[in-house]
Amino acid sequence: MIGKILKTMRRESKLTQEQLAEQAYLGRTTLSDYERMKTDINFETIERIANICGYEILFINKKDKTKILSSNNIERKEI
Repeated sequence: MIGKILKTMRRESKLTQEQLAEQAYLGRTTLSDYERMKTDINFETIERIANICGYEILFINKKDKTKILSSNNIERKEI
């Protein structure tokens, strides 16, 4: 689920994997692995990617990172 959300945020922001990976200080293959859910991703990285793409994570309490992130929990920031 999170991989699909990451990919959607990236595409809606009109960023390539390479561009987003560079801005998020990740390797392109690492970002690709996150999007395909081949590698686990931590909350801080999700938050960094969301911010770069202009999204805000609405519900996650940083002390309780066990909640499931879904498309209902992110929204586009007002510019």
